[in-house]
Amino acid sequence: MKKILVSLTFAALSFGAFAQQRNFDAVQIKTTQVAPGIYMLEGEGGNIGVSAGEDGVFLIDDQFAPLTPKIVAAVKAISDKPIRFVLNTHWHGDHIGGNENLGKAGAVIIAHDNVYKRMSVGGAIQLLKQNYAPAPKIALPAVTFTTTSTFHLNGDDVTSTHVPPAHTDGDSYVRFTKANVIHTGDLFTAYRYPLMDVESGGSVKGIAAAIDRLLPLIDDNTKVIPGHGPLSGKKDVLAYRKMVSTVVGRIEPMVKSKKSLEQVLAAKPTREFDEEWGKFRKPDAFVEMIYIGLAPRKK
Repeated sequence: MKKILVSLTFAALSFGAFAQQRNFDAVQIKTTQVAPGIYMLEGEGGNIGVSAGEDGVFLIDDQFAPLTPKIVAAVKAISDKPIRFVLNTHWHGDHIGGNENLGKAGAVIIAHDNVYKRMSVGGAIQLLKQNYAPAPKIALPAVTFTTTSTFHLNGDDVTSTHVPPAHTDGDSYVRFTKANVIHTGDLFTAYRYPLMDVESGGSVKGIAAAIDRLLPLIDDNTKVIPGHGPLSGKKDVLAYRKMVSTVVGRIEPMVKSKKSLEQVLAAKPTREFDEEWGKFRKPDAFVEMIYIGLAPRKK
């Protein structure tokens, strides 16, 4: 993994002002053991899942490129085995930014077909004021899948499953069957209003539908690694499901009755959730996102 230490560019993507304003030097990687051989790494960007054992290291997402050395150091504190696989839950830069560095170091990158398609051409997400350049070949997923992919490693069956459009059109969650652990990617963000990225093929109503697919897999003992936020469990996912469905359920009829965005904002459809969920993404921004996502598309 020595190649990683000398590859400190911003990897495959141009993150725009959003990433360039971050002070990555100040970021510390926090490691939490979730289950035997399974860990969650928190830093800047999406939470990273780690499976470490006799078969090597399997990563779920890899945050931003400048953090790769710190992430590798955190992994080395867990295991002296190489990072063999990196699975991207979707294509956003705070989840795939380390792909180029890890790909150069020999990791095989895996993702859904749509992640490959979006990374290979790049694009802009106006909502976040982010611009993405086409990714270099080494940063692209070398293996893609349409519905599911399963890894039999480190004593577990690890399955990545694609869901219909939700956060984006390329979202996958990852389930460690025996360990009873699920990494949700950004389908679930703990105690922060989520992003519904319709510009990347996402769907406002798809978030709740995706959670409905996940819930039968989650029991009272399941550990849930969210895309962002603290390690969670069933009660946290249920609270998220209630929040999303309540807010969307209030905004949708107003959109159908042709209320303006200003009228919808004035109605305060997130009112009872703002204190707990509105600390990262502000309530008005969340409401506007839903409004735009539900509004009829202009032809």
